Amino acid sequence: MTFATVMVSLALNQPNDARLQVAGDLAARFEAGMIGVAAAEFTPPLYFTTGEQAQELIDQGEAALHARLGELEQQFRAVVGDRAAASSWRSALDFPARYVLAQARAADILVTGSVPPGFSDVFAIASPKDLVMQAGRPLLVVPDNVSWLDLGTVLVAWKETPEARRAVADALPLLGKAKDVVVVEVLENASEYDACEARLHDVVAWLGRHGIVASARVDESGQGRNVAAKLDAIAADITAGLVVAGAYGHSRFRELVLGGVTEHLVTRTERCVLLSH
Repeated sequence: MTFATVMVSLALNQPNDARLQVAGDLAARFEAGMIGVAAAEFTPPLYFTTGEQAQELIDQGEAALHARLGELEQQFRAVVGDRAAASSWRSALDFPARYVLAQARAADILVTGSVPPGFSDVFAIASPKDLVMQAGRPLLVVPDNVSWLDLGTVLVAWKETPEARRAVADALPLLGKAKDVVVVEVLENASEYDACEARLHDVVAWLGRHGIVASARVDESGQGRNVAAKLDAIAADITAGLVVAGAYGHSRFRELVLGGVTEHLVTRTERCVLLSH
């Protein structure tokens, strides 16, 4: 149960300190290699121009992007230092999400930052909202107020879905280093209490066979309430430093629509979140 390669996605116009520190911490804990990745695409002007003037504008814009990508590489190397077993950098002039999704093939886990609700800039940032459903790797979302990966207590947000099963399996290396693991299901139907207990018992037993001691908690106050807010309250109550959850969403005519809990976890979380789809 380990991570051999950690990849961190950097943004051009957002803070990167938190995600870099957590990715470096992750690489150090697992003696893993580390790959930094960033991309940006030239933003077309809002006004129309042609000929030499247009080409000059494009050349200037792309030169500025190359310079910014160079700055991000320097920041990556300065933070990584000797924390990783080996490190490398990848960047390109491309749409960030498309580029990062392609590079994710080289990593065991992808680290990125959270984004504010409603924020979108496909030319400058690989948003976790774009990455989470397509990366094919666990995605660790790091809010800007976090400076290290706190594995004192980990909350596993259980739901009887393939996505939740994948998330717990992907999180095994982290759960193996946690001091306390709590598997929680927010019960939305009181008649399913016994079935919920049986489900959590199976998950806890499965973790135990992997050498991970965990406890189960059925939360009955979720009926008629916002499940995302309830998970936040539980995480605060047990002082969880990491939440593990399945990621849910679907496509709607060129638009990716995330489920309410998933949307909350990538835009409003106050702690690190590992998501898998």
